[in-house]
Amino acid sequence: MRVIVDCMGGDKAPLEVVKGAYAASLEYNANFILVGDRAEILRIADAEEMDLRRFDIVDAPLSIEMTDPPLAVMKAKKESSMNVALTMLAEGKGDALVSTGNTGALFTGATLIVRKIKGIKRPAIASILPMSPPVLLLDSGANISVTPAYLEQFAIMGSIYMHKIYDLPAPRVGLLNNGAEETKGTELQLESYKLLSDSPSLNFVGNIEANMVPKDACDVLVTDGFTGNILLKSIEGMGKMMLRTMKDIFYSDMLAKISGLLIKKKINEVKAVFDPNEHGGAPILGISKPVIKAHGSSNAKAVKNAIRQAIAYADSGVIYSIARETKLFMPETSSKKTEEAAVPGASEK
Repeated sequence: MRVIVDCMGGDKAPLEVVKGAYAASLEYNANFILVGDRAEILRIADAEEMDLRRFDIVDAPLSIEMTDPPLAVMKAKKESSMNVALTMLAEGKGDALVSTGNTGALFTGATLIVRKIKGIKRPAIASILPMSPPVLLLDSGANISVTPAYLEQFAIMGSIYMHKIYDLPAPRVGLLNNGAEETKGTELQLESYKLLSDSPSLNFVGNIEANMVPKDACDVLVTDGFTGNILLKSIEGMGKMMLRTMKDIFYSDMLAKISGLLIKKKINEVKAVFDPNEHGGAPILGISKPVIKAHGSSNAKAVKNAIRQAIAYADSGVIYSIARETKLFMPETSSKKTEEAAVPGASEK
């Protein structure tokens, strides 16, 4: 297994990315290719006392900034670490790629350089929501406009992912909506409900309101990228607020501190559920090779876990299964009438 790591993208790159890749090398059976500013990577290794002799380092000092437009990876910054890493993946010089960089640029580059699985209309970013049991949300930030046909493909890809990665025999698929009734929502939701209900390869359980997501209402939740990103960020923000509140309570006085010590293990379990760093990153489902988007603010722990996720994804056979399902259940002519009218979402994150 060869994991390509884009070291120059993200708020804490390259320091935390290099540290995360090094930590992953100590735990996982894989070879690592670090793509970025070689001099800076070696400086970090020296300062942090990390032995990178087992790593391949590809010099690509130019980075895609978070403010760069998505097409920068293809045009203005072809020599960037992201472009170099994606090109290496496309050419078979690695088996999976992890990046903390610009989401729009990574999604665009993965689509145009690595390419989509044949028959997939739009790839989608699939994020695990911090629930128990976990819920896979897609799209969580890439596609600002979707059609019912796109949501059908998101649902099928998400179902395959949850079956392969979480061993769920028949993942339950829900459609995010503002009501449970099948008559709720805009034209997008109404048409999508019909299409998902009729899909032979889905275990569709209907509309899911946001307040039902934490209540084990479904295993896969589909929506457009704008709505999905808002839901994801809201849940992450709420989780952080709850953890801060718990911390304030258990540090309020001596009795509370003693109580906190008695249930410290349980508190840490709750923290692990809501900590985005524990989940690492999100696969871009529908791309022909494994591409993992880690959070832009990822620390070393998050990068290490994103690499773990990339290895598991590459080994899972998810991409092969998506390609097979696409051929069987989603031919080019399928759901053509629902594909004609894209419903606008909002900005890419």
